Amino acid sequence: MKLCSISRSPLNTLLVFELEDGYTVESVLYRGDSLCVSSQVGCNVGCIFCASGRYGFYRNLSWEEIVNQYYIAISIFPEIKRIAMAGIGEVLHNWENCKKAFFKFKKEGLKVSFYTSGFPLSKLEELLDLPHNGVTISIHALDPFLRNRIMKHSGNVDELLNFLRKKISQFSEKKKKKISLGYLLMKGINDSMEDIERLGDVASELGLGVTLLHCNDVGFGIEPVDNETYERIFLYLRDRGIRVTLSNRFRKDPLGGCGTLTVNRYAVKNG
Repeated sequence: MKLCSISRSPLNTLLVFELEDGYTVESVLYRGDSLCVSSQVGCNVGCIFCASGRYGFYRNLSWEEIVNQYYIAISIFPEIKRIAMAGIGEVLHNWENCKKAFFKFKKEGLKVSFYTSGFPLSKLEELLDLPHNGVTISIHALDPFLRNRIMKHSGNVDELLNFLRKKISQFSEKKKKKISLGYLLMKGINDSMEDIERLGDVASELGLGVTLLHCNDVGFGIEPVDNETYERIFLYLRDRGIRVTLSNRFRKDPLGGCGTLTVNRYAVKNG
């Protein structure tokens, strides 16, 4: 595995790694001290807003390949203190390797957080029980048909919610604060007040916060909501007493922002 390119914007640094079999994956250095790493070559979830699954799924990364993204990056950027396992791939679809990488990161004294669509549920349960520094569960819609449209190969959202009702009830308030529901707003798709009221109901019931994400343009024709709508939804959820985290400027950056990472950016290996 080797670093084959570095691209910089005023906010983020994109690192492209070539693997031994010629595929490439990507990591992002953001906020100056945080590295977002990939766990798979491609992704099978098929989110309509995300470039990571644009070319389908090729293979899992080994735990060494996951960890080596950090070891290579820190040789250039020694200030890294946090890892987000939120790059290309679904961590629960490569769970044994991601779990081993997690403990390697923790041994390095790093804070580690995760993004996941939540399935398989048996692996989500293991993830939630780890000494992590945060888990964001990507919901994006609470209607099962709409969620399956948005996330083509995700599991049933009602099954996910039933699992969370049972699991989260076992957690202290401190532990609940480390878990949030991810909701990426897409214009005309999941931004109606009915959608948002249902999101508020579920977040309140579970006692979880909401991470309100910004949709980046990756060429799939999915548009973000305008700033006025974004703010209105934020204020509605906040006024209901829900802890809401907004997309920061790093997540909105076209270079390395949410949904922008992809495999084989420079066609090192043809599919």
